[in-house]
Amino acid sequence: MQQLQNYINGELISPLSSEWIDNFDPSKGEVYSQIPRSKKEDVELAFEAAKKAFPAWSNTTLEERSKVLLNIASLLQQKLVDFAKAESKDNGKPLALALNIDIPRAVSNFKFYAHALTQFGSEAHESVGKNTINFTLRKPIGVVGCISPWNLPLYLFSWKIAPALAAGNCVIAKPSEITPMTAYLLSEVCIEAGLPNGVLNIVHGLGNEVGQAIVEHPQIKAISFTGGTKTGEHLARTASPMFKKLSLELGGKNPNLIFADCDYDEMLKTTVRSSFANQGQICLCGSRIFVEASIYEKFKDDFITETKKLQVGVPSKASSDLGAVVSKAHMEKVLSYINNAEKQEAKILTGGKRITVKDHEKGYYLEPTIIEVSSNRCQLNQEEIFGPVVTIMPFKNEEEALELANDVHYGLSATVWTSNLDRAMRLSNTLEAGIVWVNTWLNRDLRTPFGGIKDSGVGREGGFEALRFFTEPKNVCIQYNARS
Repeated sequence: MQQLQNYINGELISPLSSEWIDNFDPSKGEVYSQIPRSKKEDVELAFEAAKKAFPAWSNTTLEERSKVLLNIASLLQQKLVDFAKAESKDNGKPLALALNIDIPRAVSNFKFYAHALTQFGSEAHESVGKNTINFTLRKPIGVVGCISPWNLPLYLFSWKIAPALAAGNCVIAKPSEITPMTAYLLSEVCIEAGLPNGVLNIVHGLGNEVGQAIVEHPQIKAISFTGGTKTGEHLARTASPMFKKLSLELGGKNPNLIFADCDYDEMLKTTVRSSFANQGQICLCGSRIFVEASIYEKFKDDFITETKKLQVGVPSKASSDLGAVVSKAHMEKVLSYINNAEKQEAKILTGGKRITVKDHEKGYYLEPTIIEVSSNRCQLNQEEIFGPVVTIMPFKNEEEALELANDVHYGLSATVWTSNLDRAMRLSNTLEAGIVWVNTWLNRDLRTPFGGIKDSGVGREGGFEALRFFTEPKNVCIQYNARS
């Protein structure tokens, strides 16, 4: 059985404890590899390597840094199919999704920041009459920690690592222990790409062991984390008193507002996707669907019909629209919400059951599920389920739609379907969300800031926002003699 290894100081090594964690194939419910159960000592080893590498890496020219990141992107592109197969097997997502979205986005992340670092400029302010000029330098922080989730493993792992490296930092990164494979394969790519030893270190293990060791390390001064809100709360309680920089991209319970004047066919097609893509395991999925009352019954019938057409099956098959959810524990969590629906005066309209797939009987497959709710305050609408489950509910007018959308602890994204430009602008301004999509969904430009408000997180990723996060501004003020 394959045993993955840590990537520390440019080498692939076993954990110091010689302990291992089973890694499951969600499509079969079977162990297929093992990952290091690293401890605090492994993190310290990685930190010493990063600390040693930082002076040289932070002083490389922008052209040299850019070249290395482009080398990584090029090798990822060359190995795209192998990485996609690994991602699909490790996560349970359809292979087509990994081929067309996950791995290409990881390639784009490295490419984007390879170029962005050359355009990330300093600011200067001349004080006329005072004979002074102020300019602001952006200095790399040093050794930073990047902790990423299991739902979009390489996609989000690379989105943190690429800007951190581009800004001149050295990185200790922890992928999710549930989906470690593509992070391990990235280790091999980094060696082949010529990334200097110690610049990136990937340490595998449990969150409460490796993740905690990274967060509480006194000399790791910035943490970029994507994951659950409760974990983010714990992380902040640990890191904030140590005055670390924090970027927290947490949960979402995103509203999808559908008005009668929308492009109905485009809305329906996109809403099916925004509800169930990646088995609903995307923090941006529109899990609370609110529909204007005049078209509610039509939408309900059509949405059920289209959802029933989705094929749940083995991730490697082209016919599978949905694969397996990521783990047995997560499947049981999602089912617990579904099974509790009736107690919340909610009605399951379709789905709601585990599926048995031939020759993959132990796999973690769930039917895409639509639940009609009578109150936005129910548990189904207030808590992040993070599976192939959406709720639907009618609204009377724009004011009620806005009230329902904002009546939740989260504020990551929102989607609005309308042909009324005034309404689109009003709602874009008043929806409590870090991202608003109008007549589209998951339409991302890497130059734009990404993140949420309220319980959905702190800070922003993407574009120059990430480069600002991974640097410290230093103001330099020079007074000069205006006369020779």
